Amino acid sequence: MTKNIVSFSDAIIQQSGRTVLTDVSVDVAEGSFVFLIGRTGSGKSSLIKTIYGDLELAGGLGSVGDFDLTRLKSRQIPALRRTLGVVFQDFKLLSDRSIQDNLKFVLKATGWKNKKEIDQKIDEVLDMVGIKVNREKFPFELSGGEQQRIAIARALLNDPKLIIADEPTGNLDPQTSHDIMQLFKSLHQKGMTLLMATHDYQMIVRFPGKIFKCEDGKVFEVVAKT
Repeated sequence: MTKNIVSFSDAIIQQSGRTVLTDVSVDVAEGSFVFLIGRTGSGKSSLIKTIYGDLELAGGLGSVGDFDLTRLKSRQIPALRRTLGVVFQDFKLLSDRSIQDNLKFVLKATGWKNKKEIDQKIDEVLDMVGIKVNREKFPFELSGGEQQRIAIARALLNDPKLIIADEPTGNLDPQTSHDIMQLFKSLHQKGMTLLMATHDYQMIVRFPGKIFKCEDGKVFEVVAKT
């Protein structure tokens, strides 16, 4: 039986004290590729922030892996986030550190100490995202597509159960967006679970997956037209 990595039942999602989504019942099964669509301000990012513990679950039931969001304590949030890989639209790379040091920073912050193991892991994730750049370069020396590949590599460092991508192609040109989506597709084919928020409907047509839509304070599953 397939296990759900993310599960919400009659959940209420709030941002800054304002209810943005109600009656949320969403399941993300292990090994699935799920799109979360909707206009800007429809609640996509708020739902994602609830999944990685940036927002408290305001009501109903919710779980991420082995974590019950209704009982999540602030001290548990770092452990929750270590089971996830999160990719943002604006990359969120540390501008004052090289590529190598961006990745090292994450590993050291999550308890890695052995230098050889750290270097091997960095080799592994850079290979997974298909990028060969001088690791001593800084983010500003890379193209947008290269920066996003580094950001995806960073998300893979701790072998996450789930990769969450919040508008990961929002700042990229169409060809680069397509290349990044091909990368996500290849990761999914290797067995990874992906949840991607996007408003790029062309991507949904080209890369079919389960689709949930945020609209008018609700979330519902939509069936893609073939």
